[in-house]
Amino acid sequence: MQSEEAIGVFDSGVGGLSVLAHIRDCLPHERLFYVADSAFMPYGCKSNQLVEERCLSVAAFFAEKKCKAMVVACNTATAAAVHHLRAMYDIPVIGMEPALKPAVGFSRAGVVGILATSGTVGSEKFRRLKDRYALDATLIVQPCPGLVEQIEKGDLDSEMTRSMLGSFLQPLMLQGVDTLVLGCTHYPFVAPLIREIVGETIAIVDTGDAIAREVERQLQLNNLLRSPLRLTDDRSALVKFGTTGDIDQVEPLMSQLWGKDTSPKQLLF
Repeated sequence: MQSEEAIGVFDSGVGGLSVLAHIRDCLPHERLFYVADSAFMPYGCKSNQLVEERCLSVAAFFAEKKCKAMVVACNTATAAAVHHLRAMYDIPVIGMEPALKPAVGFSRAGVVGILATSGTVGSEKFRRLKDRYALDATLIVQPCPGLVEQIEKGDLDSEMTRSMLGSFLQPLMLQGVDTLVLGCTHYPFVAPLIREIVGETIAIVDTGDAIAREVERQLQLNNLLRSPLRLTDDRSALVKFGTTGDIDQVEPLMSQLWGKDTSPKQLLF
């Protein structure tokens, strides 16, 4: 039965694990297959054509595995390829976008800061999204070059990471933002450090929970929800991992961020 098949989730590296965690918590009975396309990490500074090609390659792998839905757990990849994937595959394809709508709703002062990769900031999809909410709030976009790479090193709270974040956040704070959007799936992993820097008065908005609820909605609409957990189910065994990168480099970081052993499979495509 198709409802028994896995949901495929991918990102250019380990950032999408933040989204995977929300999906697992929302749908603990579902089978999940996470792919870190680490050999091509990060997508944010790559050409649109290359990002699209990688998304098509990962999607073809998920199709081969008969995944019943795909989650593009990357803002840059969503902007580059989600429309192609939806045209090619007759299954739910859920993408990401910075959570501007809830952020504008949260903001008391009407000043919202957006942390994002250069690839997201430069996309037409992001420009259209920004224009949609620009009348309701002042939206200040802050590209964060190098931050994904720091997170991919597992360097979540060093002085170098703190200094980098400070240089990105200080201009936003000086302009009076009271709400901050994490516009990349990697960034939730440094949310505690961001909180230390900005203090308690600035709201931090992550899209992972909303994406998980959209996955649930799409599965319900398509009658693809898996039956609730059986007594024989091993919850940890329901989640599998793979990477196109170097296993010896990726596995320790993936397990660190996931909080338990991931034992990713080596993927060649």
